[in-house]
Amino acid sequence: MSTLCVPSQVPSVAEDCEQLHKAFSGSIGWGTNEGLIISILGHRNAAQRKLIREVYAETYGEDLLKSLDKELTNDFERVVMLWTLDPPERDAYLANEATKRWTSSNQVLVEIACTRSPKELLHAREAYHVRFKRSLEEDVAYHTSGDFRKLLVALVSSYRYGGDDVNLILAKSEAKLLHEKICEKAYSCDDVIRILSTRSKAQINATLNQYKNEFGNDINKDLKADPKDEFLSILRSTVKCLVYPEKYFEKVVRLAINRRGTDEGALTRVVATRAEVDMKIVKDEYQRRNSVPLDRAIAKDTNGDYEKMLLALIGHEEA
Repeated sequence: MSTLCVPSQVPSVAEDCEQLHKAFSGSIGWGTNEGLIISILGHRNAAQRKLIREVYAETYGEDLLKSLDKELTNDFERVVMLWTLDPPERDAYLANEATKRWTSSNQVLVEIACTRSPKELLHAREAYHVRFKRSLEEDVAYHTSGDFRKLLVALVSSYRYGGDDVNLILAKSEAKLLHEKICEKAYSCDDVIRILSTRSKAQINATLNQYKNEFGNDINKDLKADPKDEFLSILRSTVKCLVYPEKYFEKVVRLAINRRGTDEGALTRVVATRAEVDMKIVKDEYQRRNSVPLDRAIAKDTNGDYEKMLLALIGHEEA
């Protein structure tokens, strides 16, 4: 489901590092060789990139990220930097950015808490400790308030069961409970937050299937009572991220591309975080929903080295 294309014969790590160093120093008068950077980093998996970063630091006495920061600019710099980070470190970085710039319409924290596996979220929280000398939970609690704080702290603190086992009796009773609370408009009550923040994804899926069978609507339809209510919007994203992550990411990409002036931040984040996970499914969903291949939409909306790096990560083969 990954769209990353790693060559069958990968050069040695030392060779990759040497080539990257050459790309930064460039020939006299030529500056940085962005194409060489894309050809290496855009075609290496997380384990390979981690090794490159370690060997580069040992060989040249500088963190690869620092070299990238000095040599690259703008959206191209951001996509290469995010991509080069180890996934837990990347999530910690994105989560910290989201807490500092938090507004009630910012859904990045929900995205990280609900689309990652229980282990991945735990690793992101550990990486957050190392990088920021604080916990993700305390920063989320500090920067949010009210119902948003109640939901988000519960989501980022969660360590769900990751297996496929479900309890259908429980699914039935909790579907009924969710329906009651939604009918009462008690969207932020303890039970709604408890179910969404502690149950396994398989259990929530079973509960929401029961909800639809029993009450005739998808839960997200019933959570659209007030389209302007941002707490309801974040609840719908929570459900989508837990149960249909590919639909959630397709929508983020679609809105990023379709708005007047591309939202490069959202597009970069989704490509950098999903290329090694489920980007193939997101691409299929995008094509199904928009009747246009995602690589064509990205090529139409972006340009230069930024476009080339995005296309490399989503597996677009140059003709």
